[in-house]
Amino acid sequence: MSQSIPCVLRWPGARVTFASTAWSMRTICITCEVDHIISLKHGGASTLENLAYACFHCNRHKGTDIGSLSLQGGVLIRFFNPRTDPWGQHFFHNSGRIESLTEIAEVTSRLLDFNHPERVALRKLLAEIGRYPSIEALARMR
Repeated sequence: MSQSIPCVLRWPGARVTFASTAWSMRTICITCEVDHIISLKHGGASTLENLAYACFHCNRHKGTDIGSLSLQGGVLIRFFNPRTDPWGQHFFHNSGRIESLTEIAEVTSRLLDFNHPERVALRKLLAEIGRYPSIEALARMR
């Protein structure tokens, strides 16, 4: 029984591309997709409260998962929920890396591979040209 995302929630912006030309004349493109925070197979709905933008990389790593086992105790820990969890209580920036403050952040960061070397390098480059983090993201991080 498939449930599609209503058009009003998909458009405009189901695929949002941000492009910026750096001094090296390289174009940086990051494509975002609409992701179910709680996947349909786990009972999540296609409602605004359960949808969030995710980059291709994060969305593919997350799949339909809703959490993972913590490294410390082997206990199932849910993923960070961008709709309800304050970013700054779970994460902080450190030279392009996204560091964890909580088990929720650790599980999310590890499974979604936030600190893959290429992703860290991209964040550093975007920060150099004033494109990371965005003003909107900074407001949510507080």
